Formats: sequence, structure tokens, C-alpha cells
Amino acid sequence: MNKLTYILIIAIALFIINPVYASESTTPQPDQQVTVQIGDLIQVNLPGESTLNRGFQVDKRGRITLPEIGAIFVAGYNETQLEQSILKALESVFRDLSNASIYISEQQILISVQGYVKSPGEYTLSKSADIQMAIHAAGGLRSGAQLNNMLLKRGTEKQAFNYKAFLDSGDESQLPALQSLDTLFVPASPLVGNIEQEFDPAKLADSGDSADGRSAVKVFGEVNSPGSFSYKEGTDLVDILMRSGGVTRYASVEQIRIISDNNPVIFNLKRYLDSGDSKLLPDLAPGATVFVPKQEEEIKSGSNTVYVMGEVKSPGAFEGQQGATFMDILANSGGPTRYAESRQIRIIKANGTVIPFDLAAYTEGLIDSLPPKILPGDAIFVPEKTDMNEKSWLKVAPSRAVNVMGSVERPGRIEWSDEMNLMDLISHVGGPTLRADTTKIEVIDSNKKLVVFDLDAFILNGAPPQDLPTIAGGSIVRIHDLPRDPSDNKAQWVRQSSDASIYIFGQVNTPGRFRFTKEMHFLDILAAADGPTKDADIHNIRVTHRDKSYSKISKLNLSLYFETGDENLLPNVTMGDTIFIPEKNKNWLDKSKESTVRVLGAINKPGRYAFSDNMTILDILAEAGGPTNDAYIEKITVVNMSCCQGQARTFDLIEFSKTANIYHLPVLRSGDTIFIPNRRDSFLEKARVGLEDILRLTTAIVLIGAL
Repeated sequence: MNKLTYILIIAIALFIINPVYASESTTPQPDQQVTVQIGDLIQVNLPGESTLNRGFQVDKRGRITLPEIGAIFVAGYNETQLEQSILKALESVFRDLSNASIYISEQQILISVQGYVKSPGEYTLSKSADIQMAIHAAGGLRSGAQLNNMLLKRGTEKQAFNYKAFLDSGDESQLPALQSLDTLFVPASPLVGNIEQEFDPAKLADSGDSADGRSAVKVFGEVNSPGSFSYKEGTDLVDILMRSGGVTRYASVEQIRIISDNNPVIFNLKRYLDSGDSKLLPDLAPGATVFVPKQEEEIKSGSNTVYVMGEVKSPGAFEGQQGATFMDILANSGGPTRYAESRQIRIIKANGTVIPFDLAAYTEGLIDSLPPKILPGDAIFVPEKTDMNEKSWLKVAPSRAVNVMGSVERPGRIEWSDEMNLMDLISHVGGPTLRADTTKIEVIDSNKKLVVFDLDAFILNGAPPQDLPTIAGGSIVRIHDLPRDPSDNKAQWVRQSSDASIYIFGQVNTPGRFRFTKEMHFLDILAAADGPTKDADIHNIRVTHRDKSYSKISKLNLSLYFETGDENLLPNVTMGDTIFIPEKNKNWLDKSKESTVRVLGAINKPGRYAFSDNMTILDILAEAGGPTNDAYIEKITVVNMSCCQGQARTFDLIEFSKTANIYHLPVLRSGDTIFIPNRRDSFLEKARVGLEDILRLTTAIVLIGAL
């Protein structure tokens, strides 16, 4: 027996003795092996390669993407096929793969959650995850999600299931199993509506708990919470009425109408409650309709009925006890809502008389009168509060509105209340704008008279309330705006009244019409006009005062003010005055004869010259260019016409130049005339010329005689 035969005999013996070893060494069947699914995590280990030693998730196309290799299809492979496929791909890049290992690290599923959940999207879950875990991964359900009609999409197949039934029973068989690439859709309840809004579960509960309009039982009429309620087997009418909050105090319980399976039935609830006979209860079918009518006949004929209408919690007709007060009736109706205009409540008496009542002022202690007495047949009307942004602002009656116009932030028609004042009104419209003339606010007061109100002075005086004009409903408040600048469009600056303006003309950089107040002075208006120009004659500024009952003109030597700083030189100006700054060396016709000195005769530049008290005859002669060469300066004549009725004096300029005695200078005033004669007109010159003529004549006679 050779060695090979011996080994074969031992192997057969081992198989016969313990067949279990043989069964354990057999290859498992394909249906028992784990296959790669979309969403699984594939672990690739290759020592020394940090980019590979991690898990790679199988994407929707059944592939994993390896660094430096790219996409490899692995979906549906068992672990052996998976390892072979990936090792074959790695051989193209890596040489030594003896220590490489590839296996399925974690089995996962890729699920898409859509619809009325807090965070819709795609999620990777463990293979054992169910519907509840998928909803939890998406952040949970939103308020208003429809629980009994969820949808699971798998390829082209759709499966609806009742998640509410699972929550009620805990039976997991109610939920379908999940697979990779499934889509879970959570619809919104039909009660939510077609507009996205903040969901209030309490309000939805008040309108019923059903999401299926076809099988729901509809309850309306005189019940506390009308709505649609889900139908359940064995549900009777009393159950439905209890779920709708029960009937109201005005329900006609003897005339309840039920339509079930298109069969109308009238049910007497009072008879059932009196007898307790369950046979009287009508049968209800899915989709039934229940209507509880109102006892209109009893309300109309009630002896103590009071009607409450408008913005109250529960408007309607109330049967009050004898002696019930206004506050009792209003409280019985639930009180005013948040939209109620509690300042304008009206009580309509049975005889047609209307009594207004300000509930807000009464609760704040602003009025001492008690609420009106309420009698049977009276009606209380609580109107709706007017919204400032509402287009239907005409709902406010003219007698309750104040019109605010002009330079305020929000001009318009404002609802008025008697406890308000002008400051409240101006604050309510946003206050004056930056260009508002707050010194002349025009107000039509409660007596329909025009009142001009100075807001600046009011605030500076400490804002005494008694100085405010009285305003009532129907008043008008107008605030003018100031002009932008004197060169602005005339249609803009003429809005400023003339009694608030001052005028400046002539040689200033910005002549025009300026805003002026009593607190301002001459230099303020001069600075507002950007000051004098370089051609301005600041020695002869004129100010016309128009606020007097008589004519008055002030003269100002601004140069002297700058030299001395004497504030007494500046004239007092006020609104309506006119300031004129002339030009230097202007045409002499612009100067009056009383303000000039005339220079005539043998002078280089004869004419009229402006004269001031600090000038002398030498200044005038120098300004006129000085005497000519033919001037007879020993006999300069000064005619004093200003004060001395035409008195004439002579002045010897040659003699003065020798002594320079200023006392020899003649007195010169505005309005005087200086005449410098020509030397040919002097007596000596005429005598010399006559003597020359005689000598010429004598010489001629002698020559004739000699001949």
C-alpha cells in the first residue's frame, strides 16, 4: 500500500465517522449568501494605503467609487464575487494585494422621505429600519400630516397604508417593509387647506378630526364645534354630538335633521333624553349629515332678549335676567375681540335712539358716567377696529377723523379720540419732516377757526398743555415745508409766507428770499446769502424796514463794524425787511445829489463823487485825477450848497502846499460843488494878454510910420 492510498482510506474513514465535518466544509448555497444591495457600506482594507482603508457606500446605480480606480459596479454580488471584482480593479494600480481584504461592512438601505415631514430628503438607514424610523430620520411629521393615507412608492408600484392604525394598535403588520430606493410620501390633511400657514392643532380639532370627506360625518348648526368627524363602526348620534362639543343653548333639540344613506330623518333628542330608549337613535352611515337648527321662534318672542352684534366673542341674541347691566350682557357674549373698536360702541335702543359709549375710556377711568342702561329689545353693536394699512379707511366717519397734511412722515386721515391732543396726533403720524416749518402749523380747531401754532416756541416754553389748540373730529392740521434754497423752483419757495421771510438783494453771492425768525440778526441773513461779493460796496448798505407804520431806511457801514466790532452799528432787522448791498463804482445816477460832491472845471476827471464825512477836499481832488496843467489852483472855489444856502469860498492850493496847515482846508460836505478855474480866466492873465495886444499894435504903427 503506497502513501497515496493510505491517505485516501483515512479521509473516507473520517467522513463516515463524523459527516458533520463534511457538511461544514461544503460551500453554502447562493440563496443563503449575503449579496450587496444599494446603500450598503463596503469596507476595503489595503495596508499602507490610507485612501482605501475605509467604507464606500453603494450608490443608486449600484456602484462604489474608489480613489485612483473610479466607479465599480457591485450591486447583487456576493462577498466572493465582490472581492474578486474589486481585487481585479485594484491590480491595475497596486502590485501587492496579498494582504487586501474586501467585505460588506454594514447593510443599509437608501430611502427618500417626501411630503408633510419637517425635513424631507434622502436618508441612509439600517437594513432593519421600518416606516417609523424613516419618519424619525426626516425630523418627524409636521402638524397637519394625514396619517391614515400614507404612500410607499417602489419603482412603478404604489402601496397605501394607514399609519394611524399602527399608532392606535402598535401592530407592525400594518406597516409595509422598506427596501432600498423606496420613497415614503406623507400627504397633508385636507383640513389644512391649499395655503401654507402656521398650523394650529387646536383650531383643527374644533372643526373635526376627519381627513376623509367621503366617509366623515358632517355636523353643523347649533353645536359648539361644528365640523367633520371620522366615522367608526357602532357610532351613534349622541357620540357625534359629544365630539362636536354638544348643542348650544339656542339649539332646537326636537328638530335635529339627519341625512344617512340619502334618507332624511328628524330626530327628537329631548324625547330620547327623557325616555332613555336607545331604539329612538337613528342609524348613522359613513358620509352622514347632521344639522341642529336654531330656536328662532323662541328668540324672537323672548321677553328679555338683548342682541349683541359685531366684534364680540359670541355675537347673537341673549335672554338676560331682569336688571342685567351693560357689562353683564357684554360679558355673556364673551367680551370684545382683539379687533373690536371699544371706543365706538353703540347701543341701539328699541325706539331707534342710538347712544355711543366709550368702553376704553370707562375702563381707564377717564369718564365718570356709567354705562347705558340696557332694556329688553335693545341692541349692542361693537364695530371693527380700523387698520391704518387697510384700504377701506372711509369706514371712519368724518366726525371721528382728523386730516393731517403737509410735511409729516405719514400724512393722511387719522381716527380721532377725545383724550388725544395735538402732540399725540403729530407723534402718531411720525412727526414733522426735516424740512417742515414747525413755527407756523395751521390748525382748524374744534370751533372751526384757523389757529397758527408755533411748535418750536411751545417746546422752548416747557410744553404747557393749556397752550395747545383744541382739536376735535373733523379738524384739519397742515404743516408747511421750507424752501430748499432761494434758487429753487418758485412753486416751491412761494409756499413760505412773506411775514416769515426777509429779502436781500444786490452784491451778495445768493440774493433772494430767505427764512427768518425773531431770534436771528443781520449777520445771520448775510451769511445765509453766502456773504457779500468782491464788488460789494460794504460802506453803503441800505436796509428798508417794512414792519413800521412809516417809511424807515437804515444805513450801514459794514467795514466800520469790522474795524471796531461795535454791535450797535448793526441795524435791527426782522421779517419782511429788505437789505440792499450796492456795487462799487456804480453809475453816478444811482447816487442822490445829497450824497455826492461835484467836481468841475480844470480837473482831469470832472464828475460826481461819493463823499463821506471822513473825506477832505484833497481826497476828492485826488479821486478826480487832480487839476490840469492850466488849472488856476490859487483860486479853487468851493460852493457850500448843503447847509449855507449857496455860500462860496476860495481855496489856494499853492499856499496850502507850502504850509500844510489843515485848518486852511475848506469845510466840504455832501452836496457841495468844487470849481477849479482855468488860468486863462484869471485877471492877471487877461491883463497880460491885453498888454501884449497893445504892444503889437504900437509896433505896427511905428513900422508903418517909418515906411
